[in-house]
Amino acid sequence: MTARNRPRRRARTSALTRRIVLVNGFVLLVLVAGVVAVQWSRVGLVDERLAGIATQADIVAGTLAEYATDPENHRLKVKQAEPLLRQLIAPTKLRGRLYLTGGKLVVDTRDLLARNVVQSAELPPIDTWSRIKAFWSRLYDGVTGVRPFAKLDPYFEAGEDGRVYGEVNAALAGDTAQAKRVNDQNKLVLSVAAPVQRFKAIYGVLLVSTEGGDIDDALREERASLLEVFVVAIAVMLASSILLSRMIAKPVIVLADAADRIRSGRTGREAVPEMQDRGDEIGDLAGSFAAMTRALYDRIDAIESFAADVAHEIKNPLTSLKSAVEMLGRTADPAMRERLMSIARNDVKRIDRLITDISDASRLDAELSRESSEPIDLNHLLETIVEVYNFTDLSQRVPMELHLDLPKDATVIGRDERVGQVIRNLIDNAVSFSPDGAPVTIAAAADNGLARITVEDRGPGIPPENLESIFERFYTERPSEHGFGKNSGLGLSIARQIVTSTGGRIWAENRDGGGARFVVVLPLAKPA
Repeated sequence: MTARNRPRRRARTSALTRRIVLVNGFVLLVLVAGVVAVQWSRVGLVDERLAGIATQADIVAGTLAEYATDPENHRLKVKQAEPLLRQLIAPTKLRGRLYLTGGKLVVDTRDLLARNVVQSAELPPIDTWSRIKAFWSRLYDGVTGVRPFAKLDPYFEAGEDGRVYGEVNAALAGDTAQAKRVNDQNKLVLSVAAPVQRFKAIYGVLLVSTEGGDIDDALREERASLLEVFVVAIAVMLASSILLSRMIAKPVIVLADAADRIRSGRTGREAVPEMQDRGDEIGDLAGSFAAMTRALYDRIDAIESFAADVAHEIKNPLTSLKSAVEMLGRTADPAMRERLMSIARNDVKRIDRLITDISDASRLDAELSRESSEPIDLNHLLETIVEVYNFTDLSQRVPMELHLDLPKDATVIGRDERVGQVIRNLIDNAVSFSPDGAPVTIAAAADNGLARITVEDRGPGIPPENLESIFERFYTERPSEHGFGKNSGLGLSIARQIVTSTGGRIWAENRDGGGARFVVVLPLAKPA
């Protein structure tokens, strides 16, 4: 087996499947980009939370300044501020601390609210496994944006003196300030300090801060939801890729394998699966491949049959020629020798005619597939053919009659020499069966977008059982006066092949008054 005919080895994984996975994986890249974008937007989320805390701090500080201050003595009423601060901070998840102008802590909502009665905190890991888990947890927080890799100031409890916080000092100067810190458990703590101020007089400072981990928990929930979507997207991507691979790549591979088996020819005449139940483009492709394969097999059968017919037709005159030559060497009778020489000459002529017609017939199919089609003026073509016949000596024995009932612009698509060859073959066939003086009639008319061309003779007609077989190759049944070896029986077969290639039909029928009629129907380029 040559390298050209050897079936190609296919990869274990389909290249089309890989492309499908890559295309679907693009969706995951978009999700990854979304994760990165969310990580970068974390700063905006924290700033938004700080802005919200600052607004709450300003509202609470303003309320305290309005209802818990003594303008005359310029002091803060701690007993009135304590229940007021408890009521204002209770609906939130924040912690409020109230400092006097000297920085002393006077109220802490941790001591007032029931939710802060019991405080719990995780101990730092001490064993190796716990440290590894803590490390991966910090790495996860950093990658997903829960905890930035950048170093933040540590958070610590100030105790009674609030002036250790920079934001408290800024608030004592009359400015609202904020800070971001990380406690000993690597949890984010946000704090905002707002002055308790009335008519530009500062009575104290309100420090509002988040309890460690609340914003981290919210971010982790958000990232967890995003990861869930990410995992679902991966599963959907893989499932859709496998499904598309089974629906697209697998049938394409089946078709390619069938084509390889057909090309190698090791399994006989392999049939291409048609996949008619798919009802999509791949099913159409499979059907087209199957039809093409059947057409190729039919072409192969036709070539094999043609080769067998050629061998049979050439063998007969060769056998006759061989016998004549052998007898010629054995006889000395001049009359017999002359007769044998005549037989030999006729056999040589017949072989020459067969070879010429066989060569034309074998080239015809290839030429029809290569030649480009063009509009043919039927009126001009038929008039020219009849005019040429009328200039020959043949018209003295068999006259030609032409009856045209076609529109002036009646055209068909094809090659004028090929369509002309069909008409000439039919006229030659009619002349061979026509008695002397009996005309051959050529007529043409248009009907429903079709050109109908007929060639009629006044001969003996065609036996009904042979109306179709006369179009077979090498079929000959002619009168003796037509001459021996002058017809190969390929004319009508070639005519049908040409007509079929132009999208038309040809058939034979007998006339009511005697003789045969050949009908050629061709589609008009401009229906009349």
